[in-house]
Amino acid sequence: MQKLISSVVRHLIEKYATNDPLSIAEEMGIQVVPWDFPDEVQGMYKYERRNQFIFVNDSLSEKERDFVLAHELGHAILHPTHNTSFLRNNTLFSVNKFERQANKFAVELLLPDEIIHSYQDTRLTKQNIMQMQGIPTHLAHLKKI
Repeated sequence: MQKLISSVVRHLIEKYATNDPLSIAEEMGIQVVPWDFPDEVQGMYKYERRNQFIFVNDSLSEKERDFVLAHELGHAILHPTHNTSFLRNNTLFSVNKFERQANKFAVELLLPDEIIHSYQDTRLTKQNIMQMQGIPTHLAHLKKI
């Protein structure tokens, strides 16, 4: 499944000429809605009657928002009829298969190989690059270089 996710993400980046999760979601007709969630809820994916919605906590920073959008977009593409919530304390460390897959999708989308390779002649670690891209560094194991 890991290789399939990487392949799906590469295809999306090529098709939409961007790795911006908001742009891709909009192009795919997925409605992105800022929402006043409590702090522990960062986002949510909802499928209802062939309509797809991503709700994102409107108090997140831009980088946090991008990661949550990428994660929820992963659900929309990989698990289109499965409604999910992104909880700050549970989702990032989840052992749930769907959450692991959505995290992998988000990491691959926000950190495509081209970005990693652009730093190959620097002293930056994978974790440094992930932090610069707004990706939680404890998910470094999801990105093979």
